[in-house]
Amino acid sequence: MHGQALPGFRDFYPDDLALRNHITTVWRRVATRYAFEEYDGPPLEPLELYTQKSGEEIVDQLYRFTDKGDRAVALRPEMTPTLARMVGARAQALKKPIRWFAIPQLFRYERPQRGRLREHFQLNMDLIGEAGPLADAELMAAALDIVREFGFGPEHVRLRLSDRRVLRALLEGHGLTESELAPAYAAIDKSERDPRPAARERLARAGLADKAIDAVFEVAGLKGLDPVREALARVAQEEAAEPLTEALRALDAMGLGAFAEVDLTIVRGLAYYTGIVFELFALGPSLRAICGGGRYDGLLKALGGVDMPALGFGMGDVVLGELLRERETRKPPTLDLFLVAVGGDDVGPVLGLAHELRGRGLSVEYGLRPSAVRKQLELAAARGAPRAVILGPDERTASAALVRDLSAGTEERIPLATLAQHLVR
Repeated sequence: MHGQALPGFRDFYPDDLALRNHITTVWRRVATRYAFEEYDGPPLEPLELYTQKSGEEIVDQLYRFTDKGDRAVALRPEMTPTLARMVGARAQALKKPIRWFAIPQLFRYERPQRGRLREHFQLNMDLIGEAGPLADAELMAAALDIVREFGFGPEHVRLRLSDRRVLRALLEGHGLTESELAPAYAAIDKSERDPRPAARERLARAGLADKAIDAVFEVAGLKGLDPVREALARVAQEEAAEPLTEALRALDAMGLGAFAEVDLTIVRGLAYYTGIVFELFALGPSLRAICGGGRYDGLLKALGGVDMPALGFGMGDVVLGELLRERETRKPPTLDLFLVAVGGDDVGPVLGLAHELRGRGLSVEYGLRPSAVRKQLELAAARGAPRAVILGPDERTASAALVRDLSAGTEERIPLATLAQHLVR
């Protein structure tokens, strides 16, 4: 079969894979610095693991089929249900808090669009067994340190955070009932994208009175911690802001305060979030979400049968890859050296030298067939090698090699006896 990969799937040519590896290397490095341990699970799971968490409506978004054992199965669209199952199986034995991360490839059967494909790689970091706001701050700090490692500062990215407990306190304080909260959350979540009249009409259809609808829009407009605290004070619910206040104080103490802002339109559409929720956006003409997450204290009980507080986030490689390409992040050259044999008699010594240098950890290439020195140097330049080492009859007679810096165009003669040490250094 010729042509292209399936819609929404990617071929990773070496350059693309180098970028993906760069992303996953940074993910691993920062997660490990935060003392998180890596785990993984199967890419194929029972279908009910996902319908149990997200309801039957998720079925249309899954790659699902019946396997040869007549089981309903699906390629994993997300990692949290697998995490819940694994933690549930060993809950007693695991030391709390559990700090785990994974880098799964995930699959969703949805319409491919900018920043969203049918498969992607994702960093998941989850902290289980700690209810206090320092845990929330720790996770948000990890997400921020990852983007900082990629070279983004407060002028490039913004962490917008909210708290489902604050939203609930404000809406109930304005007289909304339990059944009215879900449509209110949905309207607040979409308030930046949705025209006001259409949103008003939807809320009215959901049974909200005009006064309640006004309250929903008022809450959606709250930006910054002080306005939120004042609004809570007006409905005598000041204590609802405590976790948010403490998490922000912790981010400030870590020197990350400049990245964070309170924004109540961050709801996170998923029904299972219970506390602080956050999204990390790339600032620019269009806000692109780099990662999102929050606290989901009830989910482990529902999925894994163990009642433990938990929070986590997911950060995909698609938007991140786009942002890094836009910045034209130069990837380091993969080749350290190109070895050039001047004539047929020089091939043996070049092979011996290549073997020795590779054994010392250098990345080395040489011509696989005899060709002119000029041709070999052209290949060295095309490969992005910073240096070439030239071995010919004159060099062998002098027991030395010519080391050429290909960007500066300078050369020096190095004795063969100390050549390997010189090159490794």
